[in-house]
Amino acid sequence: MATKIYFGTDGWRGVIAEDYTFDSVRRCAQGFATYLLEKGKKDRWVVVGYDKRFGSENFAAAVAEVLAGNGLKVHLTEDATPTPVIAFSVVKKQACGAVNITASHNPASDNGFKVRDENGGAIDPDGLKQIESLIPDDLSKVKRLTFNVGLTDGKIVKFDPAPDYIAHLQNLIDLQPIKDAGLTILVDAMWGNGAGWFTRLLAGGRTRVIEIHSHRNPIFPEMKRPEPIPPNINVGLQATLDHKADVLIVTDGDADRLGVGDEQGEFINQLRMYGLLAYYLLEIRGQRGPIVKTISTTTMLNKLGMLYNVPVYETGVGFKYVAPKMLETDALIGGEESGGYAFRGNVPERDGILAGLYLLDFMVKTGKKPSQLLDLLFAKVGVHYYDRIDTPFTGNREDREALILAANPKTIGGLKVSEQVTLDGYLFRLHEVSSGEDGGWMLIRFSGTESIMRVYCETTHADKVKAILEDGLKIAGLKV
Repeated sequence: MATKIYFGTDGWRGVIAEDYTFDSVRRCAQGFATYLLEKGKKDRWVVVGYDKRFGSENFAAAVAEVLAGNGLKVHLTEDATPTPVIAFSVVKKQACGAVNITASHNPASDNGFKVRDENGGAIDPDGLKQIESLIPDDLSKVKRLTFNVGLTDGKIVKFDPAPDYIAHLQNLIDLQPIKDAGLTILVDAMWGNGAGWFTRLLAGGRTRVIEIHSHRNPIFPEMKRPEPIPPNINVGLQATLDHKADVLIVTDGDADRLGVGDEQGEFINQLRMYGLLAYYLLEIRGQRGPIVKTISTTTMLNKLGMLYNVPVYETGVGFKYVAPKMLETDALIGGEESGGYAFRGNVPERDGILAGLYLLDFMVKTGKKPSQLLDLLFAKVGVHYYDRIDTPFTGNREDREALILAANPKTIGGLKVSEQVTLDGYLFRLHEVSSGEDGGWMLIRFSGTESIMRVYCETTHADKVKAILEDGLKIAGLKV
């Protein structure tokens, strides 16, 4: 009996050659194929793409064989392709879904199996559970069509998704002013799928794009993992200073997330970045519409919602919650704490490329550097400070949850606990003890993709960040 496969936030991730094997990937593909067939999708097309991790193109080919063997047709990307481009291709090709072989920001040892629906967005939690339940226990129930036969019969077709995606971007944003602006843009592709995209999109003008970490190297040198936060982006921050660049744009391993450094080589954390993108759409573009945010991201969005009279919806962590809510509400923007942002007019999927272009457009339209854009945002909503501690988790999860529930703290970091929310994890809203003014929040939750606990906080008090996190660790039983 093979090991049981459990789907997390986007699908399944595992350690290559340990649990992530060709057999396990084929079993996952069979589960997804059965799920689609039960929805009446026989003879429909499915997009299959992959990243630059070890063996990803071979795992993608194995997926294509299984899907084709089940009476589905496959559009297989001809090269490693950013997740947002794969997602857009689902809509462009009128496919019924997608499989993406990627572990996104995980360490080099891992790979993954992401699934997407007919909108190019994440499949909701009930759908993920259904796919998981349909994964067979062994290979005896896996149907396959040999790859070369699939190509010959036209059931597997390789394609280049770039031209259609680029044409789509040009409908969303005028790139010429960015090309003509004379900016120096440092791009860190983190050895991943974002390599070459900004250079290609912004060539032909006075703006100069300098790329680092732009070729394939699946061990991800100079970083712990291709996640666009410090210390992984420290080399990029230094390169920004060395080249006197105006901005650092960082895309993670599959280019669905965005990290940003300012002209002074300082990281702009992902909560502040979400605030900037929402502010850009509301103020600079004059657009209106709901904002969708996960429980783990910034309350600056709530304040912008009040200022611009737009609703703000809060969801659990992960685009399996964000994407359905965006579709339900026709949201202007949706995003999460990890640096993934999605936009109306695009597919309901994180898009690090479009998010980076929107930031560049913000700079060009205002004539301001990234640090100055933050000043504009803070003038509207006040300064907010954020940090997060990830701790490997061992032992019984239920016992740890019981410990958190039993703590019932009255104060955290010297701020009053005004509310406890258990939408996803354990969120404590904080207020000033004396004045009752907003003091931020602290969240404890278990990762949906790794065996770690996360303690997050955002506060309007720079001097209280450490104390809030320390109290969070104590409440979680991770520190005495």
